[in-house]
Amino acid sequence: MSGKGKKVYVVGVGMTKFEKPGFRKNFDYPEFALEAGTKALIDANLTYDSVEFATVGYCYGDSTCGQRAVYQLGMSQIPIINVNNNCSTGSTAIYLARQAIEGGMYDCAMALGFEKMFTGSLRGFFPDRAAPGDWRGRIMKEEVGIDTKAPGAPQSFGNAGIEYMKKYGATAEHLAMIAEKNHRHSALNPYSQFQDVYTLDEVKKSRTIFGPLTLLQCCPTSDGAGCVILASEEFVRKHHLEPQAIEIAAQTMATDSIKPVATRSMMQIAGFDMTARAARDAYRIAKINPQKDVGVVELHDCFSANELITYDALGLVDEGKAGDLIASGNATHGGKYVVNPSGGLISKGHPLGATGLAQCAELTWQLRGWCGKRQVPNLKYALQHNVGLGGAVVVGVYKKAAFVDGAEKNTAGWQDPRERFGYNPAVEARMITPADLAKVIAKDGALHGRTGARNTAESPRL
Repeated sequence: MSGKGKKVYVVGVGMTKFEKPGFRKNFDYPEFALEAGTKALIDANLTYDSVEFATVGYCYGDSTCGQRAVYQLGMSQIPIINVNNNCSTGSTAIYLARQAIEGGMYDCAMALGFEKMFTGSLRGFFPDRAAPGDWRGRIMKEEVGIDTKAPGAPQSFGNAGIEYMKKYGATAEHLAMIAEKNHRHSALNPYSQFQDVYTLDEVKKSRTIFGPLTLLQCCPTSDGAGCVILASEEFVRKHHLEPQAIEIAAQTMATDSIKPVATRSMMQIAGFDMTARAARDAYRIAKINPQKDVGVVELHDCFSANELITYDALGLVDEGKAGDLIASGNATHGGKYVVNPSGGLISKGHPLGATGLAQCAELTWQLRGWCGKRQVPNLKYALQHNVGLGGAVVVGVYKKAAFVDGAEKNTAGWQDPRERFGYNPAVEARMITPADLAKVIAKDGALHGRTGARNTAESPRL
């Protein structure tokens, strides 16, 4: 739980475009990771030599893929921790890197996440042992039954949405409105896997996946990567990064309570109480009221049903009022909040290990005011929510850095990162170049380009 140690700041972010699995031929997770890491270091105006600790998240890969990915930037013998926490893997990597700085162990850390996924619905790979979510499946089977023709994930979240609708009067129309909104938002995000805009009617008439959920209300599997550079206040000041720094005002993690077992509620099976607990703790630490202070939210909308129930769980609305929020237009531009300006998981895509890092990147760009046509005005606080069943929820509260001496307004010795890029990475998704990599690679050497390693300089992104 944050709030007891050193302040921690986001000083660099970078991500790849999220893509359909296998879209780029002969393109592997090291290439995705290299692009995201290079961009984050350029954003922070640092070389990899400054990184003292790294956490690397992914769900689909062998052990120590994190080392293989990071070694391309430098082989400096720093601690590298591999993270696997289901769909909350990326934000868990941030959580661990933040803790290391907050506790005073390091002044600069990298959180990296990537995924090279298989096409089709998520599936397990170890049928000879207990699945981590088997207890959820048994409860769902006993309470509402299992549809053998539908994938497991949309059933878990779809049943949660059905329960919410029965309990509070929300409708399938509200679910479709959420998907319509997020697809519309994604048209303004160059990193989104899908950038097509659909009418509400088109969303409703797309192929049924489970219950009220149609195809356009479900996130796709994706390839991609994201990276965040975190730093202490001392490091921020030393490197004159105050004008671009974003403070992590609070970041909390929660796992399951006994409620899913005790209540046998489908909303609880989908992580409602985890989210509520993490959110309460985060708001207490940040000393904010979400309904008064938050302006933009990156929320884990793996399915439209999860966005619906999470409005409640995060306290963005009073109990049972999620349908009213989406129907009133208060979850999009011009409303009370803008929820998922990136397009969310539904349209931006969901490479499991990268999702939480991409959420952080979007919120960082929003708080810096870089987002062009999708920019949310007059922001004070930004909220992040990332959930993985099994389970874990990470909730983060971000704000523009404000130092006691007003150093965030002093641009002496500071260069706008957009000048270093030569473009605005919040509104344009460019490939990295060999010159970009040369700016950030460790001075004492890296695996990139060495004998026995994949030569990413020959890849289509370099």
